[in-house]
Amino acid sequence: MTQVDLTAGRLVCRTLAGERELAYDHLVLAVGNRARLDLLPGMAEHALPLKTVGDAMHIRNTVLRRLACIELEDDASARRALGHFVVVGGGFSGVEVAGELVDCLASIRRYYPRVAADELRVTVLQGLDRLLPELSPRLGVAALNSLRERGVDVRLMARATCITADGVQLGDGEFIEGRTVIGTIGTAANPLLARLGLPLSGGRVVVAGDLSVPGYPGLWAVGDCACVPNALDGSTAPPTAQFAVREAQHLARNLGAVVTGAPTTAFRYRSRGMMASIGHLKGVAEVAGLPLTGWPAWLVWRAYYLSQMPSFGRRLRIFFEWFWGMFYPPDITHLRFTRSAELGSDEERRQREASATAVATV
Repeated sequence: MTQVDLTAGRLVCRTLAGERELAYDHLVLAVGNRARLDLLPGMAEHALPLKTVGDAMHIRNTVLRRLACIELEDDASARRALGHFVVVGGGFSGVEVAGELVDCLASIRRYYPRVAADELRVTVLQGLDRLLPELSPRLGVAALNSLRERGVDVRLMARATCITADGVQLGDGEFIEGRTVIGTIGTAANPLLARLGLPLSGGRVVVAGDLSVPGYPGLWAVGDCACVPNALDGSTAPPTAQFAVREAQHLARNLGAVVTGAPTTAFRYRSRGMMASIGHLKGVAEVAGLPLTGWPAWLVWRAYYLSQMPSFGRRLRIFFEWFWGMFYPPDITHLRFTRSAELGSDEERRQREASATAVATV
């Protein structure tokens, strides 16, 4: 969606067939938010964000490239820098990526005989005094101990101030050297919301209890882009997947009510808990006020996400993939999507560079 006329009830969207103009009776804004790449100097240029599936695949490919480079590198200092992976942020995303990363490195190192275990390090930089501030202090300590037991260097009260191609500068003057920096901090509102001129709170669209936007008939908003009041306790619903799914379901019922002339209802939902996976058979969770750690938390986490899959076939496929992954190392195939035309362009570019080098030498 590129343009919206809220008064006329028309919008312009970009499709595979080009731009189209559409009229609407009801418009639902569910555009989410984006990774904020300008939060720290150098973050956009040198850090790997973790917001989309594409970001995750890029991180995976980068990890594989780093190990391949270490395998071929002879300089000891360069090998140490290539093997140091720095995660900025100790929330859910930071803890989960650190846990999965340390397990992944331990599993795939067998394919790189020249890479020693002590050449691979994972560091987590957290600006607060504990991990996972969204959960209870007890679970934050459990996550901290689990990561440290597996060799992760967790730095609490370590605020990153600048990111460079060689590592991360901390506020106390220390420089953490590492060629791979993964940024899990900071989100920004979708710029479309500001262009629409809607009432915002913290970059999110202000909505009524029934998820409609006051003053704009037929306009609704849900998910990370909406500031949703929870009628259960008067709080604002957090921007999490658990609440976004329930908001979408509630909005569907309200839209049906509007079409049939029935009254809409206010959104109310009690969180079922919060969970984080911190590696193979390891996790922390808080379900109905009950804290869980270790493999029980990991099992609850897996069971919950499996239950959210849209079909039985998808659930079965994912279950067997998870089961297979418990006993066998991950695939190290470097996934790169390159079209034939791009291959030809790359070959022409290499030939031009080779010719330029030859001329310069002469």
